[in-house]
Amino acid sequence: MVFQANNQQPATDNQKLKREMESFRTEIENPVVQKEIIELEKKIHLFRGGKIDDERFRSLRLARGIYGQRQEGVQMIRIKLPYGKVTSEQLVRITQVSDEYSTGRLHITTRQDIQIHYVSLDRTPELWADLAKDDITLREACGNTVRNITGSELAGVDVNEPFDVSPYAHGLFQYLLRNPICQEMGRKFKISFSSSDEDTALSYLHDLGFIPKIKDGQKGFKIMFGGGLGSQPAHAELLSEFVPVNEIIPTAEGIIRIFDRYGERAKRMKARMKFLIKEMGRDVFLDLVEQEKKAIAFKTYEIDTTAFDSPIPEPLLEVPQVTIEDTKAYEAWKNSNVIKQKQDGYYAIGIKVLLGDFYTDKARLLANLIKNYGANELRFSLRQNIVIRHIKEENLPFFYQELAKLDFVQLGYNSVGDITACPGTDTCNLGIASSTGIAEELERVLSTEYPQYLNNREIEIKISGCMNACGQHNMSAIGFQGMSINSGKLVAPALQVLLGGGRLGNGAGRFADKVIKVPSRRGPDALRTILNDFDANGSGQKFLDYYDTKGEKYFYEILKPFADVTNLAEADFVDWGNADNYVKAVGVGECAGVVIDLVATLLFEAKEKLILAQESFDEKKWSDAIYHAYAGFVNGAKALLLAENQKTNHHAGIVDLFDTVFIDTNKIELNSTFKDLVYQINKNEPSEAFAKDYIAQAVVFFDKIETFRAQELANA
Repeated sequence: MVFQANNQQPATDNQKLKREMESFRTEIENPVVQKEIIELEKKIHLFRGGKIDDERFRSLRLARGIYGQRQEGVQMIRIKLPYGKVTSEQLVRITQVSDEYSTGRLHITTRQDIQIHYVSLDRTPELWADLAKDDITLREACGNTVRNITGSELAGVDVNEPFDVSPYAHGLFQYLLRNPICQEMGRKFKISFSSSDEDTALSYLHDLGFIPKIKDGQKGFKIMFGGGLGSQPAHAELLSEFVPVNEIIPTAEGIIRIFDRYGERAKRMKARMKFLIKEMGRDVFLDLVEQEKKAIAFKTYEIDTTAFDSPIPEPLLEVPQVTIEDTKAYEAWKNSNVIKQKQDGYYAIGIKVLLGDFYTDKARLLANLIKNYGANELRFSLRQNIVIRHIKEENLPFFYQELAKLDFVQLGYNSVGDITACPGTDTCNLGIASSTGIAEELERVLSTEYPQYLNNREIEIKISGCMNACGQHNMSAIGFQGMSINSGKLVAPALQVLLGGGRLGNGAGRFADKVIKVPSRRGPDALRTILNDFDANGSGQKFLDYYDTKGEKYFYEILKPFADVTNLAEADFVDWGNADNYVKAVGVGECAGVVIDLVATLLFEAKEKLILAQESFDEKKWSDAIYHAYAGFVNGAKALLLAENQKTNHHAGIVDLFDTVFIDTNKIELNSTFKDLVYQINKNEPSEAFAKDYIAQAVVFFDKIETFRAQELANA
């Protein structure tokens, strides 16, 4: 069989699509991005025409940041912003896209992305093209991919950091973007870089977490691996106390490759890396990583840091001198929201953003402010806030004045009163009860009734609309999870109250205990009870020590009156932020791509992988070419196994089972076992010669299985 690139449609159709795209892609300088956008447009046409099934198309669009909403017919778009860094030009571009294609609302996520909602699927290629003009991507923002790499928002200015981790987070992001090793894994994969031992990027709950260290004058990282939240949170294990900076990329690649090969693919709830490590054991997993080293193109990989070594730029315009009239309010703001940088004379400004939501009118003014009078950079934080960096001390009054005009000087940045919440039932298919509505009410309670907590940064309150923990409720000191509760024949929105979680630092953390479930409308009273008891009986302890002293049963007893469902009032059946009675409605989640088990689709995908392998080979990307060929082997084998009603839950299982079902029975003849054929990938260096031979063998294999499948269908 002869493989040709882009063979899904006749050439004339491709040319027509390219002409249609021409009007909105002319300013994209990157030919790779141009090709991807054209490919997305083409796949949308095929999907609309019924030529691609829904499951396959879902996987494709998720890997391009296009996520189905709770509301039918519209999409959420997740804009990928590595470690939350944004320039003024990029922020303006995002505002233009939101105004043109969405509603003008920007939502900061707990992974430092920006989400916009209510976007038409048919306009997503044009939207992506507009973003690409300022080097903003949607690639791998959703789906079974390496998600956005997060980082401490103070990285580079943190007074406690050994060195700036930003260039290393950026280098790993660039290396993994579009990398074939992480495009269609069993589940998503999350990576974080903390700036110091305070571990503000939460390494202990990531698949890979990096904490900077200096050993004998050499820069490196302590690495944690195998952590995760969700319904079954798992604390990450220690991979190494110190890995030099030039080894973090090959280390990450080896781990991702093994997760891709052995990770669960059939049982979605068991498909995260934490479950794989638990099943096979840490040492067995790392032995497999060690065996994979030969297949990795680089034993060490030097990350270019020069783009981050420049001095802080001076403002474009002279910063006006202003006189602050309300000095008390100004000093309170400085105490609450201004952070001293490690650079002498410079400060960072924290902006508390309610629920992570702000709007394009203010965003454009903020972009102009940092461009003209700042250092042209801000960062979004894991707590859904904004940080302006590199502001001279003498310019703080001017920034206070200008931010006040935008209502961006609310006190309590990163405090108890700064609540983290996922979108919940507002837009997410999986939302069970409102997280944003209750979060807004709890923030009101804190600001009006507990102002003493607005500078308390020890207690974190986090809320999720379901058990998946996008709001990180199960790692917070006080957490709430959206649920439902039965009262006779009626169903009311409810909250699971969790207590005792938190970040301990240097890769350590603790998960909260599930204490009690209460109707949502009683959430504020539950919070009041907890804080009042802490004030009365905390005895000056830290909150987590106070919780440990009292114990889970103590809190169950003091909250128990709120759990009584025999006395619910009419209002208890209306969720926060809603006017109508609560109806539990949970859709199909798209937090990661759905497993595709259609034989024809898998054969189609196998063919696509071989096309990509040849294209990568022509571009002299030997390692990429080899991995695409490997994926072609596996997808093709899986297709035939599914046709035989065989279970295939991970790549390694597919390889073993194919030998049992087809090779050992002589249904298909190869010159070796299928296992030996496929696992040449980790027995050879990724050279030009091996890439060429491996692709050729993959093409021969595909011809055999395609012929076998055709004969099976003919005899059916």
